[in-house]
Amino acid sequence: MKSVLCLICVLPLLVQCSHPTTNSHHRDAPYNHFTGGKGFGGTSVSQSPTVLNVSGWDPKEAQRSGSRFSEHNVSALRKNGGLALIARSAKGPLLDEKFGDFLKSADREGMMLGAYHFVTMDQPAALQADRFVSRVQAIARARGLSGKQILLVGDFDTKSTPDRLVDFIQRVHQRTGIYPVTYLENSDGLRTRLSRATPAQKNIIRKTPYWLALYSPGGTERVMAGGALTPDLLKDQYGIWNTWSMWQYGGVVWQNGASQAKHYNTPAWKSPRFFGDLAHPMERNVFKGSVDSLRAFWARHSMTI
Repeated sequence: MKSVLCLICVLPLLVQCSHPTTNSHHRDAPYNHFTGGKGFGGTSVSQSPTVLNVSGWDPKEAQRSGSRFSEHNVSALRKNGGLALIARSAKGPLLDEKFGDFLKSADREGMMLGAYHFVTMDQPAALQADRFVSRVQAIARARGLSGKQILLVGDFDTKSTPDRLVDFIQRVHQRTGIYPVTYLENSDGLRTRLSRATPAQKNIIRKTPYWLALYSPGGTERVMAGGALTPDLLKDQYGIWNTWSMWQYGGVVWQNGASQAKHYNTPAWKSPRFFGDLAHPMERNVFKGSVDSLRAFWARHSMTI
């Protein structure tokens, strides 16, 4: 889902203000590519297309005054610059009851639509892929989304093995003709297992774009490894992908009875604690490329219902 003079020059470009119109230029203006430091792929919060992801846990509790959203109304996400919304379809056999409402609301706001399935360890991965594709099709048709493109994503448990990724990916491809996006949390064990995958397994996994989670230079909320990780350094540890496509730089964890925002925020790469003027903490991502590139990426990895 990381020369002092140069840094001083580019820092103002990296900062995203909390004003709700901060990302509004994403809709019409051309993308201005710039290098925000080694390992950041030319991304910044303010200059990269914004992709948001939600689940039945959203919205989290309001923690300040500001805009609010629900599964029935995501206009605040769009007004703050969100271009795309990826909603959870299910976690293993457990269906996400807010999935259809989130898709319908995002479509109403003109956002690109996406769906992810959390691939649990209690069922065969291919079976979960089958159920994922069928559920996305059924929900989209029931909600009047026929003809829409819906990005498909596999979110893999940190205990997953290369064969489980391959089984899920291949079954989705067999059913739809497209390769889904692969989302991975930052886990030492998962990195080790995937780095040891066979060349044939890596070749299949490599066909799926890498969506990484990295909330701090030390790791994510589950693994606080030593060192100063960047997206490129994290990607290299898998020994699979040549690049990454999306970076979940902001996440939310449950601590001390409340949702706590976690976000990658260093002198070399700045990000705010909240997304725009929202009252709720939420998971958010930058796409590595322009808005036009994002739309092309979405089309390549989406199922048209």
